[in-house]
Amino acid sequence: MASIDLPRALQDYFAFAETTPTRNGRRFSITLPYIKADGRLDRLQWWYHLSAAKEKALGDGAPEALRAEAVSRFQVHIDRWLRNTGQVLYGDGAIPQLATDGNRIIGRTAMTVGSAETPPGEEIPADETPASDQSEPDHQPAGKTAFG
Repeated sequence: MASIDLPRALQDYFAFAETTPTRNGRRFSITLPYIKADGRLDRLQWWYHLSAAKEKALGDGAPEALRAEAVSRFQVHIDRWLRNTGQVLYGDGAIPQLATDGNRIIGRTAMTVGSAETPPGEEIPADETPASDQSEPDHQPAGKTAFG
């Protein structure tokens, strides 16, 4: 299974920022927010630096060129991280969800893709969730998402 299963390009989910410039140059960050399997919001970040000398040498397009290179490296990093940890980014929302490869969250209920008990695409009713899944405390009120 692919480690990234999103309807848009991965970089469409990135947030870009620049810190206050210093005498050493400019610092930029790229952030990928995601929702963990337990419903909590987390993020991956990639930082890069543009010195004044490098900006002068590269000319007017220096920030854009460095940003394109950083986006490419960040995408490779994310893909390797997902493959090495056996996880997948998926979802149709503005923020992707993270799950173990083969597991997805549908309506706040876990399901294993291709399992004998639950055919792919079908949701397990909340009252039929195995007792082992209910042992972990739920930190959110019933019917609420991580965002209220």
